[in-house]
Amino acid sequence: MIGEAKLKRTLRTPEVVLSGIGAILGAGIYALIGEAAAMAGNALWLAFILSAAIAGFTGLSYAELSSMFPMASAEHEYTSRSFGDVLAFVVGTMVILSGIIGAATVALGFAGYFRGLIDMPIVPVAALVLVLVSTIIFTGIKQSVAFVITSTLVEVSGLLAIIAIGIPYMGSVDYFETPVGIEGVFQAAALIFFAYQGFEEIVKLSEETVNPESTIPGSLIIALGVIILLYVLVALAAVSVAGWQGIAGSPAPFAVIAERALGSEAFLVFTVIALFATANTVLLMLLASSRIIYGMARDHALPRVFCYIHPATKAPAVAIIAAMLCSLLSLSLGSISDVAMVTNFTLYITFTVINAAVIQLRFRIPDQPRPFRIPLSIGRLPLLPCFGVLTSVLFLFQLDRRVLIIGGTIIGIACLAGEVFRRRRISAGNPE
Repeated sequence: MIGEAKLKRTLRTPEVVLSGIGAILGAGIYALIGEAAAMAGNALWLAFILSAAIAGFTGLSYAELSSMFPMASAEHEYTSRSFGDVLAFVVGTMVILSGIIGAATVALGFAGYFRGLIDMPIVPVAALVLVLVSTIIFTGIKQSVAFVITSTLVEVSGLLAIIAIGIPYMGSVDYFETPVGIEGVFQAAALIFFAYQGFEEIVKLSEETVNPESTIPGSLIIALGVIILLYVLVALAAVSVAGWQGIAGSPAPFAVIAERALGSEAFLVFTVIALFATANTVLLMLLASSRIIYGMARDHALPRVFCYIHPATKAPAVAIIAAMLCSLLSLSLGSISDVAMVTNFTLYITFTVINAAVIQLRFRIPDQPRPFRIPLSIGRLPLLPCFGVLTSVLFLFQLDRRVLIIGGTIIGIACLAGEVFRRRRISAGNPE
C-alpha cells in the first residue's frame, strides 16, 4: 500500500559530504561568475564572502533543525512545527519550485554547452538530460550518489585547476576595484548566492542516512566550509588572470580564463567539465524536489499518491516522475540569470523562515533534544539565527522589483493552496 515502504538508510558521512559539495557546486559558479563580475568588478571575492554569510548563518540553523527532526520533508517539517501548516506549505512549495524550475534552466545551460561541441537543438537536448537524470534518480539513491560523487570530483578538479592557473597572476589587479561601487558588490552577492544553493538539500537525505541526527549536521558544516574556501579562491584567481572586464557577462567564464592562460585546447576541456557540473546540478535539484514532494505527501500536505515507494529501487517513484514532468514543462522559462534571481527570492524567504524557526523552537520546546546546538545565545535567544534573518531580508531587497512581484505572486498562490489543503486534511480527519 502507498506509504508503507520506507526509504533505505545507506549513506554515511563521506557520501553525504561529497553529495553536499556536489549539490552546491554546479551551474552557479560555472555560469554566473561572469554576470557577477560585471557588477562587482575585481571585488568579486567580497561578493562571495557576503553571500557566504547568509549560507553560514542559515547552514547552522539547518544543522540544528535537522538534528531535531531528521525527515525528508525538511523545511516543511521545520516550519510546520514552528509556525503552522499554511506557512509550512508555502515554504515547501517554494523549495519544490526552486528545484524544478532551476533544474529546467540548468538543463538548458547544459544544452548550450553541449551545442559548443555538437550542433544540436537546445530544447530537445535539455529535455533528454532531464529524462536521463530522472532515470538515474529512479534507479535508487546509491546510483544517484555514485553519479554525484563522480561529477563532483570532476567539478572540484576544474575549480582547483582555475585556482592553480591563477596563482602566478595573484596580485596583478586591484582586488577592490568595482565598476559601480559597493552597491554593485551587494547586487553581485544577491545574484551569486545562487552558487551556494544546494547546502540545504543535504537535510533532505536524512531518511536515507545512517545516524542522521549527527551525520547530517556535521556533513552540512564540512561541505559548506569547503565550498566557501573554494569560491573565494576561485574568484581571486579569475579576476587575477583576466581582470573583471575579461569575464564580465561571459556565459563560459572559466573556459575563457583557461583559454587565455593555456590556449584553445583548454577551452574544450573546461567545456566538458561544465557539462558535468550542469548535469550534476540538474540531478541534485530534481532529487531534492522529489524528496520534499514525497515528504509533504506523507505529512498529508500533498496527495498521498506521491508517497508511493517503488518496491525494487526504494525510490519515491511518483514524486520523481512528477518533478521530471513539471521540469520538462518549465523548459521555456527565462535565462539562467533571470531564474537564478527568482530562485534566490524563494531561498531568501525560506531561509528567513528557517532561521526564525530555530528562534521560535528555542522558546517553544526548549527541552527538546538537540544533538547539534548552535553556539552563542543570550538566555534562550540564539544570536546567529537572528543574524541569519537580518542578512536574508537585506539580500531579499537587493533583488529587482520585477522579481519581487513574481515572488510575491507565488507566495499568494501558495498561501491559498495551503489553506485549501489544510481544510481538506481537517475534513478527512488528518489535522497534523
